[in-house]
Amino acid sequence: MAWFICVVILLLCSKSELCTTGNASKLIEHTAAHFFEKMQSGKMYFIYFGKQVNPTIGLFIEQLEKSADVLEDYGISVAKVNCTNEHIAKYCTGEKLMKKVYLFRGGNVLKSFDTDTVFDVNAIVSHVLFTVLFDEVRYVHTIAELQSVERAAKGKADIVLGHVQVLGLPEHRALMETAFVYGVKYQFVLTTGGPVLTNMGVEDISSLTAGLWFLHCKGASQSQHSDSCPHTALRRALTTLHIYTFLQLMEAPLVSEASVEPSEVNMVHSHLQVPLLFLFSQPHTVALDRVTAQTLAWRLRGQVGLVLIHRESPDVKIPLEYNAAYRLPGEGSEVKYLILNNLEEVIDLFRDESTPEEEEDDDNWATLDVLDDEVAESVYRDRGQSLDMDAVTELTADTFHSAVAESDYTVVLFYVKWDAVSMAFMQSYIEVSESLEDADVSDVELAVLDCGEWTDVCSAQKIRSFPTVRLYRPQEPSQPYQGMLGTESLNRFIMLSRLVSPVLLSSPDEVTSFLEGDMYQRHAAIAPVTVLGLFSSTADAGVPVFKEAAKALRGETMVGLFADRQAEIWAVEYSVTLPAILVSRGPTGQTEAHSLNLSMPDQLVTHIQRALLDTFATVIDGGHSAHLMKVHMDQIQTLKTEIESLKAHQQKEKHYLRAEIQATADALVQSQAALMESRAVNDTVEEGEERDGVTIHARHTCELWNSTSDRQTQHTLPFKCLGSLKNVLVFERKAIFLCPFKMASN
Repeated sequence: MAWFICVVILLLCSKSELCTTGNASKLIEHTAAHFFEKMQSGKMYFIYFGKQVNPTIGLFIEQLEKSADVLEDYGISVAKVNCTNEHIAKYCTGEKLMKKVYLFRGGNVLKSFDTDTVFDVNAIVSHVLFTVLFDEVRYVHTIAELQSVERAAKGKADIVLGHVQVLGLPEHRALMETAFVYGVKYQFVLTTGGPVLTNMGVEDISSLTAGLWFLHCKGASQSQHSDSCPHTALRRALTTLHIYTFLQLMEAPLVSEASVEPSEVNMVHSHLQVPLLFLFSQPHTVALDRVTAQTLAWRLRGQVGLVLIHRESPDVKIPLEYNAAYRLPGEGSEVKYLILNNLEEVIDLFRDESTPEEEEDDDNWATLDVLDDEVAESVYRDRGQSLDMDAVTELTADTFHSAVAESDYTVVLFYVKWDAVSMAFMQSYIEVSESLEDADVSDVELAVLDCGEWTDVCSAQKIRSFPTVRLYRPQEPSQPYQGMLGTESLNRFIMLSRLVSPVLLSSPDEVTSFLEGDMYQRHAAIAPVTVLGLFSSTADAGVPVFKEAAKALRGETMVGLFADRQAEIWAVEYSVTLPAILVSRGPTGQTEAHSLNLSMPDQLVTHIQRALLDTFATVIDGGHSAHLMKVHMDQIQTLKTEIESLKAHQQKEKHYLRAEIQATADALVQSQAALMESRAVNDTVEEGEERDGVTIHARHTCELWNSTSDRQTQHTLPFKCLGSLKNVLVFERKAIFLCPFKMASN
């Protein structure tokens, strides 16, 4: 189990900057001499040849540097050559200079890529690994092609079939990284859609952006040529973590049997955060119980682990009225006993039952799936329509700075045309502009900027994702919009951002009017919750901190400030000490009070945002509220402890996968060098010449041990090896066998 955690953590860290350190960049800059020297090493290099660095190329170089750290783990070095100072005739000339990146093995170009294709880390890693694994990852488009792969794999290996709509996305990268590690164990197959998805049971193939299936071919009979291998679908997002977990579940026994209490059963499913289902067997029905368990296990495979408990064991003391039980994942989770009458009840049970963590995770996946579906639907629906861009101002590098300086409020949408979410949101953005115009809001200017064309502006504004919306005020830092990508949410943000924050209140009457919503009646609908800061005087040290926090909260809610001795009236009424905040939920809602003891604006912002969200106490009694809060805090503390433990475990064992990958990469380099040497020897032997009485016989089969799988296999070689085979190397996960003596042709 430890090695699995190590595998997952390392590959997740390779995707995230959170696990990086302050080490220098792994991107190498080659001179011409260094380039030619490295081309003789047999190692793989991903090299960019360029001259001057414009903003677009600058963004690409940043992504290239990030990919260097990742690809190093796979034995691939990333480099660049400055063609202004160095001249390499074949690559530093021509119209394609600065637009191509090359993948070399030795002195040979495996493939060249347009910089538009390998535009970020995910695209670079996925395309490079796809090229390296070209002979191992089969690409299929038709059902016949998939069936051909299945027939070849039956009785030998299971198949991992992955689907991505577009190459170069994070899902493609996750699949290729998994194929690199598990390429020897499974046959990986890739498809980008078409009839293959229909064959896998997908009803609406246009809505599926990515998917994965495990085809159980290893246990299938080769005589069943017309039958497809049974398959199990990954029912979660296509990420590295989910794929690795899924493969571990596919390796787990379909049904396990035990003669102990369910609480004492320990299986891999528990470590992988998967529920366990227990069925209780009687001695006289054990055969039928096994059939039932097998049938149910196939339907729940990848979602639930199934254990058959033998009730006749003296260690099993389960009341006879129960015939099943289940245990949800999580330390300390209790076993719940059931009486089930049919299989469908079990299926329904695991559709409804899940841990809080799983529910939250499933909600996230559902939200993402719905978002993807809505975006795809929106883009498809509007594909023939042209957007009315007259309602917004289209900015360029020349007009951006003057535009944000001239208007009181300038809202800018940074987008790229090739991003589906950007183009789907564009229509909502235009609708907001039109609604502001209809409402006679004249001090707000809505503008757009295409980052695909004006990369220098987007780079200077540190735009890292699309679409991004920011609000600009003259002489102030920009304010990011972090709400939902919809008309109503963005309109609310803009209208609230125009209000003074905080509103300075000077009397108890103004405080009452502010809390009840009378002061800003027309904004009550978009800001039903208001926040009031209470201080004993304007000289209080917390007043400047509160004002900074109020500025940061512009666009989220209305914030007021009352700094006067009379603030003590509300402090006494709500049983808090000053300074404090009151969170009012309108005339018909409850007003909550919170004391303040924070000294930093960002801490205060977080505190207020939490206060705005903590509404559960209004619908339950105080005692239960306190209990619920305690349970909540205990869960948080437990989670923190688990995270710290996981980090410590990672530090101890994260070297494992690096060592495995490095060993594979080293073997690639060694085998390439040995193969080149062997080819050089063979080239010197003229056809038909005999030397030392040793003859090479065409297409001779040698029986050898395959070092990658520890099993004896037949390899057809174009020569006969007389003597002991001392050199057995791995090259692209295929055995390379080198004869330790001179050879002669037929």
